[in-house]
Amino acid sequence: MVGPRVPGIVPEASPRVTSAALNTDGGWLAELRLGFRRRPDRTVLAERKRTGPLAVQRPFYPEGPVCHVYLLHPPGGVVGGDRLEIDVDAAVQSQVLITTPGATKFYRSASAVASQQVRLQVGAGASLEWFPQENILFPGAEVSLETEVDLASDARLALWEIHCLGRPVIDESFERGRLDSRLTIRRDGRPLLMERLRVSGLAGMRASQLAGQPVTATLLLSGASDADRDTARALLPWQTDGYTGVTRIDDMLLVRYLGRSTEQARALLTTVWARLRPSIVGVAPTMPRIWST
Repeated sequence: MVGPRVPGIVPEASPRVTSAALNTDGGWLAELRLGFRRRPDRTVLAERKRTGPLAVQRPFYPEGPVCHVYLLHPPGGVVGGDRLEIDVDAAVQSQVLITTPGATKFYRSASAVASQQVRLQVGAGASLEWFPQENILFPGAEVSLETEVDLASDARLALWEIHCLGRPVIDESFERGRLDSRLTIRRDGRPLLMERLRVSGLAGMRASQLAGQPVTATLLLSGASDADRDTARALLPWQTDGYTGVTRIDDMLLVRYLGRSTEQARALLTTVWARLRPSIVGVAPTMPRIWST
């Protein structure tokens, strides 16, 4: 475990992290590859390769065949120059749910960019539920986020992204800093959804589709029907002072939140996911225990 980090300063490597985990910018280079395979009775974590401070706890099986995994980043925060790369391969017929124990914090940077690249591959007949808790960008953070998803023709995906610019709970605004966030989803190589959000400080928050709101969240569910869309819409309006909405693009259902509270965002997305999970994934909802701690 690495001790507390001072924003902009890379801590001394612990005995369990070698110098090879430091990149040319002086920040952490963290790489994690996970490969899931279906066995007769359940999905197993068959491949696990890592470099630097990214890891997973042992898999949990709170609902039979579905493999639950908690993604860990021991330093507790990301600073300028850090680079995180995560690859997940959910092979044929596997069932996987991945989440994190808490928010990912991106601290202020003098100039270097902190980057996170996530690549998710979901094989035929497989389902992947990707639910990292929120990204919190401190004022002055310079952040690049990219998530790419490749689905087989009948693969199922449930995914959310939650971004919090500044810390509205203590009335701290995102006065300066930059976010460049990209999300791409393909099925059999064909683009289904391509989104990009670029924000630079308070002026960028006001000029962009954020309309000055610090928290933005999106839930995506593949394989959704018109009935699923109507079910999600019936859950709105939510108990929030922000904005919510539901759209369906082909068979991809998108649930949006824009407001000031990560708790409201998570509650909304969790409620819709729990209601539609039997239809989308074919499994009754079971909340990861870590969400209750």
